[in-house]
Amino acid sequence: MRKKEREICDPKEMESIIDRACVCRLAMCDECAPYVVPLCFGYEKGALYFHSATEGRKLEILKKNPRVSFEMDIDWEIVRSGDHCNMRYRSVIGFGNASFVEALEDRRHSLDLIMRHYQQEPFVYPQDTLKRTAIIKVEIEEMTGKAYGY
Repeated sequence: MRKKEREICDPKEMESIIDRACVCRLAMCDECAPYVVPLCFGYEKGALYFHSATEGRKLEILKKNPRVSFEMDIDWEIVRSGDHCNMRYRSVIGFGNASFVEALEDRRHSLDLIMRHYQQEPFVYPQDTLKRTAIIKVEIEEMTGKAYGY
């Protein structure tokens, strides 16, 4: 990181940012072009979980290339002073590999993690819902945090 004074090294502080983030932006590489999607997510033990339809561009890309990057941010605020303008924020950026959660019980647990992230009670998921919902798991391999103005 170029500006070391902005770096967050404490894993607990990075997890706090993850816990408070509303959206995770998942970046993939579609052959030579980047592709980024904002997603609802859950987090547990160094892994992110996302739900998806069972078809679509995101899934096709991940089947070809499971390497991903992600970003989430919180506490952003524009701060003006005279003729100067800046943005305060906290963020986490990371890298990992995506895989698909196949077992129905593991899918149920993944959906519960997503619901819990948004302070919702777990559901009783109908069997057909579990079968027609893809679950993407990203094992986090590397993660860095950054803060400015805090």
